[in-house]
Amino acid sequence: MGIVRFALRFPHTFYVVAALILFLGVTAAVEMPTDLFPEINIPVVSVIWQYYGLDTTEMEQRVTTYSEYTISTNVNGIKDMEAETVNGISVQKIYFQPDVNLDLAIAQIVSATNSIRALMPTGIDRPSPCCRSTSPLMCSVNRSSTITATTRCAR
Repeated sequence: MGIVRFALRFPHTFYVVAALILFLGVTAAVEMPTDLFPEINIPVVSVIWQYYGLDTTEMEQRVTTYSEYTISTNVNGIKDMEAETVNGISVQKIYFQPDVNLDLAIAQIVSATNSIRALMPTGIDRPSPCCRSTSPLMCSVNRSSTITATTRCAR
């Protein structure tokens, strides 16, 4: 009840406090820097395996599992790994710690995937590592009967 009596006895004090709060709120809103597209630096490397003719479960058992195991044991600085397997394609996203050297990580991934190609089905395409340090995977793989081209993501 003390604050009510004080407000009734000195109403101008509360008018000044309300005006001050309003003024400081508007000032803070105007002066606050806004960034619609903040710079987010998430080091991600995606590895894309292609072998047309295998269904999803075979692709997972014969390609994705071996690749994930080899990459997770031979590459340094991995924070998290995701894999998505569909008919004939396995896409693995490897998230790294923020301070990792992506060039070294890609070299380690290429080395690890080359070491297990003997375990893969014969005729499997070389994996396509795609690095993306601003946002996760956005790679497109174009395939025709004569040309295979992978669009590599820019850093």
